[in-house]
Amino acid sequence: MNRYAAPQKEIRFVLEDLLGFDAHYSGLPSGVSLDLVEAVVEGASRFSERELAPLRSTGDREGCRLLDGSVIAPTGFKEAYRKYAEDGWPSLNGHAAFGGQGLPPSVGTIVAEIMSGANLAWAMYPGLSQGSIAVIARHGSSAQKAEYLAKLISGEWTGTMCLTEPHAGSDLGLLSTKAVPNADGSYRIEGTKIFISAGDHDLAENIVHLVLARVPGAPRGTRGISLFIVPKYLNGRRNNVLCTSLEDKMGIHAASTCTLSFDGARGFLVGAENAGLRCMFTMMNSARLGVGVQSVGLMEAGYQDSLRYAQERRQMRSLAGPSDPNHPADRIIMHADVRRMLLTQRAFVEGSRALIYFLAQLLDVSNDSSEAGQQAGRLLDLMTPIAKGFVTEIGFESVNLALQVFGGHGYIRENGMEQLVRDARITMLYEGTTQIQALDLLGRKVVASRSDGLSELLMLLRREAAVSEFPQLGVYAELWQDLSSRVGELSVENLHEIGAASVDYLMFAGYVSLAYFWSRMARAAEQNDEFSRGKRATAEFYFKRLMPRAEAHRQAIFAGAETLMRIQPAEFAESRG
Repeated sequence: MNRYAAPQKEIRFVLEDLLGFDAHYSGLPSGVSLDLVEAVVEGASRFSERELAPLRSTGDREGCRLLDGSVIAPTGFKEAYRKYAEDGWPSLNGHAAFGGQGLPPSVGTIVAEIMSGANLAWAMYPGLSQGSIAVIARHGSSAQKAEYLAKLISGEWTGTMCLTEPHAGSDLGLLSTKAVPNADGSYRIEGTKIFISAGDHDLAENIVHLVLARVPGAPRGTRGISLFIVPKYLNGRRNNVLCTSLEDKMGIHAASTCTLSFDGARGFLVGAENAGLRCMFTMMNSARLGVGVQSVGLMEAGYQDSLRYAQERRQMRSLAGPSDPNHPADRIIMHADVRRMLLTQRAFVEGSRALIYFLAQLLDVSNDSSEAGQQAGRLLDLMTPIAKGFVTEIGFESVNLALQVFGGHGYIRENGMEQLVRDARITMLYEGTTQIQALDLLGRKVVASRSDGLSELLMLLRREAAVSEFPQLGVYAELWQDLSSRVGELSVENLHEIGAASVDYLMFAGYVSLAYFWSRMARAAEQNDEFSRGKRATAEFYFKRLMPRAEAHRQAIFAGAETLMRIQPAEFAESRG
């Protein structure tokens, strides 16, 4: 199917009516205007609809090929990337001193949503470059900035993030890749990295790998990790970095997911030795927000296609009597449960878009040293795991509902729904699984730090509750605070309580956060037109039909760790013989 159309009206509503981006941009030193941003949105929409969306299904069927240690992307991907670079899209957020356009990060977030909705696998190739740029700009030396930033910002080169190793997974403290100093100040990198998104391809002239490794004598664990720039090509010659295999994946077939072998490759230290993880967190946080953006794009694509199908497909009669008596059957959108599936998708995608764009606003100002900048940083720190963990969880549910609307036709490849389901499944895994995001939120951001971020977020909820037509919002704000205190108290005696509660806590936090934005959207939809009436009706649906899920997660937390930890490892297998 793949008839993706960028949701420009929805985007304008969030920018103009909901979050006040006009005033937001006027307060930034970049001098960007909302008119300029809307022109960018229109341009990104045209590019995505014309160049990227037609490649979604063909790229999935063809996949990537590995030839002599190099990856060849699917047909049309290289040409689309060339046009992407020629049109200046990679440089949107880049610093002007290195050829960038200097637009705020939020502009890139909006563009990333549109491109992910059109073709997630293609969008992954340039996606990680923004994180590479951020790391080098913040932590690189003057010489490194001069050598790499202009090429990355122009799109002439792309970037990757090389963390995961076969034996380590998400436990970076176990990584064993070595970095041995050379006499000229460079390092010899030895090791294997797996699951490297866009780790090799033929779209750009060079690939700048950011690699975590250990120098000789480094402390054990994460304290002994250093960060290195390892280009695919150095001075026109191939560095000793090879793609030794491509992962045979469930989804995102058109995106190369590589095993990379660093066999004495030359690398260059970023920042200080043993300070690599701090440097890499600049990229990891960017990537985690980026995955939330990807999920919004996938939800939008699924909702559009399933809505279109429900408006066209005829099957059976409405239980209330024929709605189209001149036809042998009614459109399936007249059936109540089809509407439940459509409204759930709509509530999730539009609520998630509001959440992500709100965080993009915070990102725009979070590096400012003012009190407003510091507050933005605290809120962003708190809510990033919600944006990554919760949004991808409901995103996967949403695209599954899109497939369900199609019935058996959703299971057929030509309609595109099964690809969206396969593609969406990875978002809950890469850049930190849902469980890792949940532990980060509850363990680090709430219990361990007693973060001011949660207090500030709850204050926003209480202020909204005071003017909301949905009084449940205020109740859930108080429940959230009480829940956080209760888990913290329980964890003093048993740290398993944090692990047992974490995912349910994340989901509770996510549902309450979306409620905040749906309350605001209901108030912002002031006009008596179809658009505004639909918004208010979806807000009511969210509070009555989806918000009760938060209470179920709260009750699950109160079941405690004992329900999980009582059974012994051997007892799991005992009944299996």
